[in-house]
Amino acid sequence: MSVSTTLSPPNPLAFPHLSSHARHRTSSFPMATIIRRHLNPIRRRSLAIAAAVRQQQDTTLWTPASLANVKPAAESLFHITIDVSESPDLASSYTLAGQYLQLRLPDVEKPSFLAIASPPSLASTTGVFEFLVKSIAGSTAELLCGLGKGDVVELSPVMGKGFNTDQISPPEDYQSVLIFATGSGISPIRSLIESGFSADKRSDVRLYYGARNLQRMAYQDRFKAWESTGVTIIPVLSQPADSWAGESGYVQAAFARAKQLYAPESTGAVLCGQKQMAEEVTSILVDNGVPNEKILKNF
Repeated sequence: MSVSTTLSPPNPLAFPHLSSHARHRTSSFPMATIIRRHLNPIRRRSLAIAAAVRQQQDTTLWTPASLANVKPAAESLFHITIDVSESPDLASSYTLAGQYLQLRLPDVEKPSFLAIASPPSLASTTGVFEFLVKSIAGSTAELLCGLGKGDVVELSPVMGKGFNTDQISPPEDYQSVLIFATGSGISPIRSLIESGFSADKRSDVRLYYGARNLQRMAYQDRFKAWESTGVTIIPVLSQPADSWAGESGYVQAAFARAKQLYAPESTGAVLCGQKQMAEEVTSILVDNGVPNEKILKNF
């Protein structure tokens, strides 16, 4: 749901043959001399060219913005709210659920791609973007989740085509909309549901939402509100507790077990999450006669 680079001096530990006593014998030579001897002219030229190319390729317009809130959403997941009120052009460029952007941190080379979890209307009325971020060890996302209110990040322009719900409209012609999400893939699905796509005017809107267990399932506090808009929520847990009485296993398997109660010609679908899930669900739907162009994805 993209970076300027600074080259650091090579680590002397990268040359294990330079032992401590070897360093003592060559102490009259500057470290730059030692490095130059080990980086032959071709290698040095390659590094210079690579750095120049990276700098030229990063033509992204980065906008600084401050964090308004960082709080746990579920196990390994965090709610991140970013204030974009001082960047109205950025806020107004978010027009469709499913769009995303890049976020980068100072002194961190690799940015993260993040789907926007809040609906576009929230950006226009309150000047914030909300995200659901999975903290992965060693990633930019992990560093982001460790920041606090007032810390500054940089955002790229909003990107992506989003979920084009015009392809499954009007609602009277597409009475069934089947939605599938796994893990943090629920993020743009939240935006879709809260943006409104006339779920209450359709006879069958189902959300199959997969997570390892309930502790890793975000947005449970929003389920009632989502259901009030006409969405039936089907949690699917791959490693549930013994007391769990709902659907278990993987989302695609839970959907395959369900009776085909939908008419393919009047069915649309929305998918976001784990690649294998998306591929297998797409295969099931297409095999049952749902046109591929009616299966919406945001990437």
